[in-house]
Amino acid sequence: MASLPRKLKIIIISDGTGETATAISRAIMTQFPDREVYFTRFKNVRTTEQVDAIFTEAAIHHDLIIYTIVTSELRDYIGDVARNRHVRALDLIGHALTAFSNYFEQEPKSEPGLLHAVNDDYFKRVAAMEFTLNHDDGRNLETLSLADVVLIGISRTGKTPLSVYLSQHGVKVVNVPLIKGTEIPESLFQIDQRKIFALTINPDALLEIRRKRLTTLGASNHTGDYAEQSKVIEELEWANDLFSENKRWPIFNVTDKAIEETASEILRLLNMRKNNIFKQSKRNEERED
Repeated sequence: MASLPRKLKIIIISDGTGETATAISRAIMTQFPDREVYFTRFKNVRTTEQVDAIFTEAAIHHDLIIYTIVTSELRDYIGDVARNRHVRALDLIGHALTAFSNYFEQEPKSEPGLLHAVNDDYFKRVAAMEFTLNHDDGRNLETLSLADVVLIGISRTGKTPLSVYLSQHGVKVVNVPLIKGTEIPESLFQIDQRKIFALTINPDALLEIRRKRLTTLGASNHTGDYAEQSKVIEELEWANDLFSENKRWPIFNVTDKAIEETASEILRLLNMRKNNIFKQSKRNEERED
């Protein structure tokens, strides 16, 4: 009776998460459907002592080692150990780094874990965009406190496009429409008021935007209060008075401004506030010490 083929082990060594090497290895294994392997992954490998311990086991069991190490010294060390201990080892990133380095005529940063940081940033943006779309136009206000930014303003002040743009920078945004004669959500006054950013616009610009909106909807002959000059001015004055009463709400006039410009101002203010909070907490810690 023929013996079954030995189940082989592939060892992944990485100075980051090892996800890249694992994904490539699994893709390659689809070309060998009759072979069974199992993977062992060693993440955040940064020292020669860690490498020696891994290779001691690999040499005994004749395992295959696949590694993605960006620091040239440790990468070269792995290559030397593999040759000395007669262990099969595949460098997945070294040759690519050399090729890119030659092409760009500069040395790589050689900082471990950068891809993981990029992935974290990507998933943060995705989560922020999903949150923002679920909280567009005053929806789901029961989770208002989870927002990084709350945009408020009357209709057609650009809340939605600005919200979406900010979310692409990883900012979770809720936009709340203000309607004259309708009660303002109480939850708006129960959250950290530094999260709230008010949007306003000049009357003539708003009037033009609203009339164009009605034309697009095929209602140009039935403007009503929505695009009637005196009502627009009255609505804007009501909103601006509300903003003035709440001193902690910064006001942004979006007239003739690109979304990117307003977003940049909001992001700059957010960063300033975060830095001030950090400095204040450090001062409090020092007082406690």
